[in-house]
Amino acid sequence: MRRAAAVGTAAALGLGVLVATAHAAERETEREWLDIEVFADVPAPGHPEGITVADDGTVYVGTQQHASEPQTGPSKIFAFDPTGDLVAEYVIEGQDPRHGAGVVGLAQDGDGIVYALDRYPQRVIALDPATGEQTDYATFAQVKDLCVPASALTLVTQCAIPDGLTFGPDGALYVTDVAQALIWRVPPGGGEAEVWFSDPRIESVFGANGIEFVDEDTIMFAQSLTGPADGLPPRPDTSRLYTIDIGPDGGAGELELFWESRPADGIDGFAIAESGNVYAALAFAKAVVVLSPEGREIGRNPATPAENLLLDVPMDDPASVAFLDDRVLVTNHTLFLGNPASWVVHDVYAGEPGRAEFRPQVR
Repeated sequence: MRRAAAVGTAAALGLGVLVATAHAAERETEREWLDIEVFADVPAPGHPEGITVADDGTVYVGTQQHASEPQTGPSKIFAFDPTGDLVAEYVIEGQDPRHGAGVVGLAQDGDGIVYALDRYPQRVIALDPATGEQTDYATFAQVKDLCVPASALTLVTQCAIPDGLTFGPDGALYVTDVAQALIWRVPPGGGEAEVWFSDPRIESVFGANGIEFVDEDTIMFAQSLTGPADGLPPRPDTSRLYTIDIGPDGGAGELELFWESRPADGIDGFAIAESGNVYAALAFAKAVVVLSPEGREIGRNPATPAENLLLDVPMDDPASVAFLDDRVLVTNHTLFLGNPASWVVHDVYAGEPGRAEFRPQVR
């Protein structure tokens, strides 16, 4: 069911959360596993991608712009209460107006500070939702030689494009780079990101994407499309989930395959349940898939493109995933079509809670 959005201010965050949570619990009665509803409409500039859910149930969603749209910017981060009502918005400061809006992944620390990956410029922003104060937390470098910036070739060359982020137990921030075949590590407290892991097997036009900790010693990340080291088109490319163990010295261990998708699934973000099940967004297949702790597919919805078209708002390049109680919220990115009618966050019934994320005190 689509909900109307009511705009408030940052000071409104947290008000009515207990009542909203109770109403949300009532609504879950009789829902089937992986049932899909619309959680919230996302205002302009739209193209929601990053999402994170605070301990009090406040949902933060980041926005971008489609490449073909006027580069008006800037990005905004919207805050919704647990029922999907819009309660606050934050305009991102310091973006390059030549590129428009460009916020991708979101994360939080133990103080409730929201960390947003920005593409214009390439940085991590720390946003205090209570005050609206924004500071630059981390920066990224160009590592690969093949990069054609400020053009339609940016995504298909090896320009620095940080995409997903997650905190480790030591307060370091781990960040995927979708085009440079890298995982960055930002030291506790912020600063210049360092290359933590790189491997030719993850080179691709859509490479390393969503990232989460499986446990305190293991990272999992998504590879949206396999690259030259794993076979070339014209066959439809698959996606992969990989794991990497963190050694005693903090370095990266071996790259291990956890799951390989069907052709043309296009995995993006994911979230891990307490059970170990993995709920992942499939951008190209326009669906949510569920994997067992052993890496076996156990559920998918919508099952077909025809079923997707029957939704109130069809899935359109679903991107990031975050748990809200016993549901997963999935941002509808609409990266390729750029359809404003698709600017929503979907609510997918999981029937189980998410695994607690590492949210250390880092500042």
